[in-house]
Amino acid sequence: MTADLTPPALTVDDLRVRFDYPRPAVSGISLSVDRGEILALVGESGSGKTITAQAAIGLLPAAAHASGSVKVDGIEVLDATEPQLRALRGNRVAMVFQEPQTALNPSQTVGWQLRQALRAHRRVTRTQARRRAVELLTLVEIDEPEVRVDQYPHQLSGGQKQRVVIALALANDPVLLLADEPTTALDVSVQQEILGLLRRLRDRTRAGILLITHNLGVVADIADRVVVVQLGEVVETGDVHEIFARPTQPYTRQLLAAVPRLPDGLDDDPISDTCAPTITDVTEQPVLTVENVTVTHPGRLGSPPRTALDAVSLSIGRGEVVGVVGESGSGKTTLGRAMGGLVPARAGRILIDGEDIATLSRTRLRELRRKLAFVPQDPSASLDPRFTVAESIREPLEIQDIGTRAQRDTRVAELLSAVALPRPFADRLPHELSGGQRQRVALARALSADPELLIADEPTSALDVSVQARVLDLFADLQEEFGFAAVFISHDLAVVERVADRVVVLRGGRVVETGDARTVLTVPTDPYTKALVDAVPYPDPVVQRRSRVTA
Repeated sequence: MTADLTPPALTVDDLRVRFDYPRPAVSGISLSVDRGEILALVGESGSGKTITAQAAIGLLPAAAHASGSVKVDGIEVLDATEPQLRALRGNRVAMVFQEPQTALNPSQTVGWQLRQALRAHRRVTRTQARRRAVELLTLVEIDEPEVRVDQYPHQLSGGQKQRVVIALALANDPVLLLADEPTTALDVSVQQEILGLLRRLRDRTRAGILLITHNLGVVADIADRVVVVQLGEVVETGDVHEIFARPTQPYTRQLLAAVPRLPDGLDDDPISDTCAPTITDVTEQPVLTVENVTVTHPGRLGSPPRTALDAVSLSIGRGEVVGVVGESGSGKTTLGRAMGGLVPARAGRILIDGEDIATLSRTRLRELRRKLAFVPQDPSASLDPRFTVAESIREPLEIQDIGTRAQRDTRVAELLSAVALPRPFADRLPHELSGGQRQRVALARALSADPELLIADEPTSALDVSVQARVLDLFADLQEEFGFAAVFISHDLAVVERVADRVVVLRGGRVVETGDARTVLTVPTDPYTKALVDAVPYPDPVVQRRSRVTA
């Protein structure tokens, strides 16, 4: 019996990457990915995960100084020339990006983009390229591939766009796929579909997959082995079942403990009682009331108008946290924007403290809007990069002409303390902060004018599990201290169950179920809600894979 001399899809040996900073980005990482294997690389932001993937595809920044060895299909990458790297990329190694919306060219059809990927490495006629494009769309299980090949990205759903990104990566039959957070931006049901697709593609193509993710539920669902990294070093490595069942390192145990989990039933104790806000008094007039609100968006490129919200009704009591969940296109973000008066309602009413915002003068509406504040999904995009932390927090007070300069400075200091940021951070710029620190600044900024209602749209989806846990604890502490009400919009059902008093489930712009968060998300009555709950990956490979088989 002859030995298999086929090299691994990826071999990383003592990789070290240094920039002009005191601490290296990668300090001696070693790992390998066999063909047909899925290796999960997990760790917090700044642990070196993405830098390792960039080294594997020859895309390290120009300022990086790398040493060690990185081989793809037995070919050394670190000292390869640019022509060698161009031949390697797409042909032997390809990347599946986190955000398909930015990975695809909005001005070109899906078929054109697939043809370009094919022609980069082989001579094909237009007819052959189209035939192969349809084959690739069929391989990634897109419905009606002959139709989709002629469509533009904006005509596809989020899940379909991610399938196109995977098809582009598979165009030239690479031996290695680098999947960098491929499901973070997706809803749980679409995420479940993409994970199933990656498993099937691995079995069909025998490509090795290096999966970079902070979602340990995804790791439990799909990975064969796990490498845990911290501050550029490998902390622990092993079989996925061993890592989850018997982690040996404190850092690994910390990551696993930070993962929010949906309880198994109504009798289960909450993960943390301190994370469940209490309603101060729902007998008072609600902070905000939505009455039979319908919102339509104009059609694009000659298509008819689309109904984003259809006769939606709900109310938010003072000090209450209401979670809003549903798939992409369900109307979650539109509902949040309509509550703030940023999107006009075609029918129905939105009342702030009992006043219909559609009938108010601009002056009165501006006054009422002071009672509302928004917490964005990505604080790095919402914070002015030129403003220091103190200036960002103080800006809403200056815009609304609240207090004297001394009073504003005092308020900034109070909020920095409330979000557990040291006073010296006031003089830092956003790029000098970590993701969790920027989200703390966004919370402080939102609370600066003492709002009665906070509208948080996916405020933790881009954060690592341990950072997310700290931000959720902080959110609960702030909510208890300041007593604001909140709308918490998220596709992460476990996070919503952890922070919300009530939950509203949207589908196609309509409310399909609402009620106590624990009840709705553990014993749902609507089939759609049950499907969402069943799609949530559980951070235990034994439980997750058993549920997948029996589903």
